Amino acid sequence: MNLILRLIAGIAAGILLGLFSPDWPLRLLATFRSLFGEFIGFAIPLIILFFIMSGIASLGRKGGRFLGVTIGLAYSSTILAGFLAVLVGLLVIPWLAGAGDTPNEGAEAVAPFFRLEVPPLLSLPTALVAAFIFGIGIAATGASALKGLVDDSRGVVEWLIGRVIIPLLPFYIAGIFAELALEGTVFATLRVFGQVLLFILLLHWVWLAVLFVLAGVFTTRSPLKGLATMLPAYFTALGTMSSAATIPVSLRQTKLNGVRPAVADFAVPLFATIHLAGSTMTLVSCAIAVMWISPDLSLPSAPALIPFVLTLGVTMVAAPGAPGGAVMAALALLQGMLGFPEAALGLMIALYMAQDSFGTACNVTGDGALSLMVNQLPDQPVTAVEPTGAVEDQRV
Repeated sequence: MNLILRLIAGIAAGILLGLFSPDWPLRLLATFRSLFGEFIGFAIPLIILFFIMSGIASLGRKGGRFLGVTIGLAYSSTILAGFLAVLVGLLVIPWLAGAGDTPNEGAEAVAPFFRLEVPPLLSLPTALVAAFIFGIGIAATGASALKGLVDDSRGVVEWLIGRVIIPLLPFYIAGIFAELALEGTVFATLRVFGQVLLFILLLHWVWLAVLFVLAGVFTTRSPLKGLATMLPAYFTALGTMSSAATIPVSLRQTKLNGVRPAVADFAVPLFATIHLAGSTMTLVSCAIAVMWISPDLSLPSAPALIPFVLTLGVTMVAAPGAPGGAVMAALALLQGMLGFPEAALGLMIALYMAQDSFGTACNVTGDGALSLMVNQLPDQPVTAVEPTGAVEDQRV
């Protein structure tokens, strides 16, 4: 919650500076934004490389006969939720946003005092392909030494996100909104943000209804009773903003729903790591909104977004366990597959972070519905699964 308040403060400060500030503070803010944007561009391939590599390698080492079904359910829910967001979002978001305001042609962009280019070590496609090859290879060969090196590297990058990138985000967001204020489009952007956030919240509940109806079909239990039983986990996630921190409550409520203890102990921690339907719907909806309001981007067709959703579903499995981890992991896909420029990435971060706790709540509540489905399998898993640390929405 403190991060959200800091982001709101950054947005407000950026708007005030853009409307009323003299030239030199704006140039100073533009300099920071330029340097920080280069730094994020350098970090994105490292996030993709080490988090996806570590996440896939960790999942491949898990035991238990339920693993394939559990992962299949989680991935299916995640990508189907993403497709729902694509179909509904392409219809609703342009209607909500309207035509939008055009930039003020008389406004001049504020130049930074200096620029510094920091080329990334790897291109985005190279990092993504390498992550899949080595992740699958480590899982298949059991290369423990390489797995340890990958996990240690992941820890370094996660420290970088949690201790450097996230604390500086409010200043970066301030620079983006200062430029929007100069262009005269900031209030239209905020209006769209508010409408999209309400749309995303409604979409979350639609998907939860779908999951619990399906669980009711499999179990012949009441979907309303199943959803009501999971509400304590939903509200706990709203407060903690962490799937991992909500696991004890999710476990208790899942067992109260009639899931066998052995199944719940196995499935709930694993789903907390790999089932991110709420986050995926949010990312897809936010991406559509940003593309609609950005003059440098055009809104693609639904078929053109299918590869993005499929790849995003895999990427979410290994999203960093730091504040806003899902959107940080998704930046590479937004930039590489959808062509997001720096300013659009900043807007994406701001819009996603504003609803992060609701995405978390949708994720963990949906875990209860999927656990009900897994519970119908005749055999029981032999061991519980500990979360890998790849939960997209952990808070530190």
